[in-house]
Amino acid sequence: MKQFAEQYKLELLENVLPFWMKNSPDETYGGYFTCLERDGAVYDTDKFMWLQGRQVWLFSMLFDKVAPREEWRKLAEQGAAFMEKYGRDAAGNWYFSLTREGQPLTQPYNIFSDCFAAMGFGALYKIQPEQRYYDIAKDTFNNILERRNNPKGAYNKAFPGTRELKNFALPMILCNLSLELEHILGSETVNRFIPEVLHEVMDVFYQPDKGLILENVNADGSFSDSFEGRLINPGHTIEAMWFIMDLAVRLNRPELAEQAVAIALRTLEYGWDQEHGGIFYFMDVQGHPVQQLEWDQKLWWVHMETLVCLAKGYQITGNEACKTWFEKVHAYTWAHFKDQEHGEWFGYLTRQGQPLLSLKGGKWKGCFHVPRALYQVWQTLEKIAQLEPIAS
Repeated sequence: MKQFAEQYKLELLENVLPFWMKNSPDETYGGYFTCLERDGAVYDTDKFMWLQGRQVWLFSMLFDKVAPREEWRKLAEQGAAFMEKYGRDAAGNWYFSLTREGQPLTQPYNIFSDCFAAMGFGALYKIQPEQRYYDIAKDTFNNILERRNNPKGAYNKAFPGTRELKNFALPMILCNLSLELEHILGSETVNRFIPEVLHEVMDVFYQPDKGLILENVNADGSFSDSFEGRLINPGHTIEAMWFIMDLAVRLNRPELAEQAVAIALRTLEYGWDQEHGGIFYFMDVQGHPVQQLEWDQKLWWVHMETLVCLAKGYQITGNEACKTWFEKVHAYTWAHFKDQEHGEWFGYLTRQGQPLLSLKGGKWKGCFHVPRALYQVWQTLEKIAQLEPIAS
């Protein structure tokens, strides 16, 4: 697998990053444009806080881990300045979207705006240790913890007391966020926090009888035989499993890494489209029709996160199935998502693997999953050349 390392490195540094650096910065009002056409032209100027935070994180991380390039630091500070000035309501909750100029458009109903704001300011503090960046990251993380039992708060549409479900996405993200913020939260706090998050992911949402993770369960952790309760999102599960692998390495728990690999491989086998290739977006755990009309689309982030998971799984455990699947997913992903003409990658494909939309960024796709995955795979494949698997 190490022969792919240079391919991922060059794609990140010579194709994907230049696309965003050229087309994304708003030099007039600050922050970033994320709604970019195939050639990088801006087609909408609204700014989404979770994508702003993700981009702040990305360029801060690259400055810290790849090279101290001043252009990367300036780009991170540009996004952070816009967010700091306009991004929160009076209670400290991060809005979902703003106008180009910074006026609120959508209320702070989505806690993932907060998650990626904390992640972004935490990474920026690491390379530019100013107290206000520290304070924003820590205050935002504490706010997430206060809100996590009812993330949408006043914006929750569910009628209270009838079918109270909890969602997998937040504990999944907290697996990664806690490690990203360890330099701010402190190791002692993170060490207390990790077992709780691991329990949620591996004991509550994971269903041992099926070998799969559900997107929603009842408040007491039991199965809900409903549209929401039967929902499987293969991409979410597989992404979470590489977060779990990182925790397993930190905790020196090879058996946890093995379990994460087993769940990822089971999910990949379950979610792979045997007719057209690629990974389905949504599925029903009992095989019933799903309600999401986009269920059979092939999405960029699902495949990118799968490549990260498989590379890490092979590097950490030496499981040959990870190598075999990596090569299969790599071939599909590079053949269908990479834009050979204009740079960056398509986000949405039909079930048959054709680009469904020409966009390179929008309300949901920004400068995050593609470059983060390219970086992670590049780094992981280089480690394979240097280290023997730590578990067998």
